[in-house]
Amino acid sequence: MNRKPIGIELRSLENLIMRRFANADHKKHIDSVTGTNGWIIGFLANNPDKDIYQKDLEEQFTITRSTVSKVLILMEKKGLIERRGVPNDSRLKKLVLTDKAWKLSEAMKENGEKLNAALIKGFTEEELEALYSYIQRMKDNIT
Repeated sequence: MNRKPIGIELRSLENLIMRRFANADHKKHIDSVTGTNGWIIGFLANNPDKDIYQKDLEEQFTITRSTVSKVLILMEKKGLIERRGVPNDSRLKKLVLTDKAWKLSEAMKENGEKLNAALIKGFTEEELEALYSYIQRMKDNIT
């Protein structure tokens, strides 16, 4: 069997996901939101009772500090997030969604559920468990 390298296949899948995400219904509401902005908004919206900091995004999305910093600066300029100080450490700034981002997150949640359903269509529960296990193993192999 002539297989493409797994990295190429995963990148191809990621490109398809990002393209689908970029063309989803919520994009009609705010054109300035990139896929990365959407993932961050979703993460913050799914953790409303937690204080989320830049470091948390670095770990969650496995991206560098400089990349996260640039993305957050642009998100602030777009009015999607605010950085707020915390009482116990003046150096830390928690990330908070604006009303604009909360409205967008609702539309994104609906579109995300549709995308996830399309991705896992036809998989059994056992196949999904195996898939998640394989993905985690690949992540562990390269970290």
